[in-house]
Amino acid sequence: MDNASLSRKSPQASELGVEEIPEAVRDNPYLAEAQQSQSKRKWLVWRLVGLGIVAFAASIWLHLNFDIFPTGDRADQTQQNPAASPASPAANQASKPKAGNPAASQPDNLLGHLPYQEAPAKDLVAVTADGGVKLRSSAAAKYQDMANAAAAEGIYFAPISGFRSLQDQQHVFFDVKAERKQNPTKRAEVSAPPGYSEHHTGYAIDLGDGSAPEHNLSQSFETTRAFKWLEANAASFSFEMSFPKNNRQGVSYEPWHWRFVGDKHSLETFYKAHSMKSEEGRRKKEEGRGKRKIFRISSLSQPPNLPIPQSANLPICQSHNLPIAQSKI
Repeated sequence: MDNASLSRKSPQASELGVEEIPEAVRDNPYLAEAQQSQSKRKWLVWRLVGLGIVAFAASIWLHLNFDIFPTGDRADQTQQNPAASPASPAANQASKPKAGNPAASQPDNLLGHLPYQEAPAKDLVAVTADGGVKLRSSAAAKYQDMANAAAAEGIYFAPISGFRSLQDQQHVFFDVKAERKQNPTKRAEVSAPPGYSEHHTGYAIDLGDGSAPEHNLSQSFETTRAFKWLEANAASFSFEMSFPKNNRQGVSYEPWHWRFVGDKHSLETFYKAHSMKSEEGRRKKEEGRGKRKIFRISSLSQPPNLPIPQSANLPICQSHNLPIAQSKI
């Protein structure tokens, strides 16, 4: 049969030499090299994909933990407001304190006192006959009205001090401190350092009672008729006491020290300064509340006898079979 003939031919075919095998069937070295190159390319592609995944995961981790990459809102704000960019020359120039303004280069507060700028000399007006006490023109006009109203009731103010320059305040703070052998903290309770006095503004004035000069610049001034009148009527002329009892700046009670807050500039001068200090205190308080402290008890040689509520569902410290407590500070 045909099958028998085929089986007889098979051994002969299997014995054919390599030379008799067609070239197409032989091993192709270029084909093997191409297959090897293709394998390398696949490995390289997967390696690049893996590196990309690692880089993406690392960027997310850095953003969540260190906030390195700005959010979209912040990026938009930076684009919309180029002047706020750190690279902006205008912003760099604005951030530098002016050479002629010591208060601008100093901290927000010093020994409880806030920074103030000097009033321009051209806006100062004398409120005494000898010209020794001056105020800004707006404050001077209101003070004269207030003094006249008090005089109509038989009460006469004695203006002691108004505008003071930085040089004047240098003497009041440092020279007097040395004479009285006071440390800076003690001196700051009754006098502001240079650059931090309300007298620089031209809106503040120290008053005495012309009929009781022995109480001038003393807390006993509150017993005089002049103080009683000021307490009842000063607000009608836009004057207020700067340092009442238990004031938030921690400055000693000064019943003789009054300031004018009767126009936009004077109001901003004093209340913006106080707002900055209040905001700073609030921010520090919130930062303190945000901190968490974990009390670890694993190092105790013997577990303390702590009352544990029956309903408490707390993680258990395996070493001492006690709950791990967390607390905010």
